[in-house]
Amino acid sequence: MLDRRTFMKAGAVTALGVGLNLYSPQIFRRKVLAGPSGGPKKMIFIFQRGGNDAANTVIPRGDAEYSVSNRPTLFIPDTAAIDLGNGFAQLHPALQPLMEIYNHSTLNGIPGPGNLAVLHRIGYDGQSKSHFSSQQYWENGTPGQALDEGMIYRQVEATMNPQQNAFTAAAISDNQMRALRGAFPLPAFDDAQDFVFSGNQSSVDKFIGQLPTASLGTDGKGLLGLYDGPRELVNNPFGDLVYNTGLSLVESIDIVQGALQQGSYMPENGAVYPSNGFGSRLEQIAMLLKRTPVQVLGVDIDGWDTHSNQGGQNGRHADLLGDLALGIQALSRDLQSQWSDLVIVTMTEFGRTSIENGSSGTDHAHATSMFVAGGGVNGGVYNCDPTTWLSGDLLSYDNKYIRRKTDYRSVFAEIFMNHFGDDLALVNQVIPGFDAAALANPTDFAPLNFI
Repeated sequence: MLDRRTFMKAGAVTALGVGLNLYSPQIFRRKVLAGPSGGPKKMIFIFQRGGNDAANTVIPRGDAEYSVSNRPTLFIPDTAAIDLGNGFAQLHPALQPLMEIYNHSTLNGIPGPGNLAVLHRIGYDGQSKSHFSSQQYWENGTPGQALDEGMIYRQVEATMNPQQNAFTAAAISDNQMRALRGAFPLPAFDDAQDFVFSGNQSSVDKFIGQLPTASLGTDGKGLLGLYDGPRELVNNPFGDLVYNTGLSLVESIDIVQGALQQGSYMPENGAVYPSNGFGSRLEQIAMLLKRTPVQVLGVDIDGWDTHSNQGGQNGRHADLLGDLALGIQALSRDLQSQWSDLVIVTMTEFGRTSIENGSSGTDHAHATSMFVAGGGVNGGVYNCDPTTWLSGDLLSYDNKYIRRKTDYRSVFAEIFMNHFGDDLALVNQVIPGFDAAALANPTDFAPLNFI
């Protein structure tokens, strides 16, 4: 039988540390609340790391400051951009795949589901313009506070009972996303095929072992016997972390490997994912949503820090937008069976300067744009129309930035309330200080009603 000291020396601690969130020793410190009634609601969140140029993504064509003089190499002609139907806003041409979801006769006269919300001027008061701190604020839901616990983690913990289902949420990433960090360990892995103990099956089965016949009993074997057997770390502050992490690891690996054992995955409804690492991760997300009980999955797409040679109609930024659009289109096709219960949301730490810099790029700025898609989404353009966007708003902050109109926490509050069914008290638990922030800046927190 494998004893604890042999297990530790054999390097199993490293195995536990790869792909699981080991943030806090205080497991189970919160009361887990009941989730909303009805079928399970699901979410995919995509973090655009680096800060996305909102004006090159959702073009405020009706603003005279969007011009060749302000954006000499980035300017996209009216004839090349995609009309969104409100007489003001357009999309970058590389985002054409998104129109399949956006189109609706009431939006642009073209038949379609109308399940894409295009949100502009999203940010927060006191934008730091630092990648590290601003990503942290977006992920922890508390601007100005360096909390390591994630906002989306709090939603998972409060409503989805991860203690009973270790694979209710995961990051498809080689690092744990801060948005999913918290007291209870949640998995993170870049490739489901690698989320497994190495070795032949008989060795792995022996290593995993079996639970004791009674909790804390002495007749268990291997890893499971170790972690649900007699406790050696009773008074150690990391005791619960060690024991519960071990059990969560085995359960989540078992679920993911069970999904892979169902055979090769074939996307449905003509879905075609980008032929790169981002596309591969999105395809894994679709597979896991269909074959496992997971409800929340996060993924990164890097490369948005476009200080130089950004490109306008073509180039680096266009390529990134194309991958993002193709990926969301593929998810919408592939997950049609779950579309009414799914929301897909993009996020990024800040926008970029409205005036192009001397290196044919853009620098760190303030407000940015987001996309929200799903069966319950009220498609359309928000905060980028002739009634709310005044001429010159492209330079409304410091004469070079786009000023925010909506706080990103208000966007997520709508998702938590109108998609997942949270009440306001729960929103204040998931987004600490939400009520106080809304009271201090009521216009920033006016609901957009996109869902």
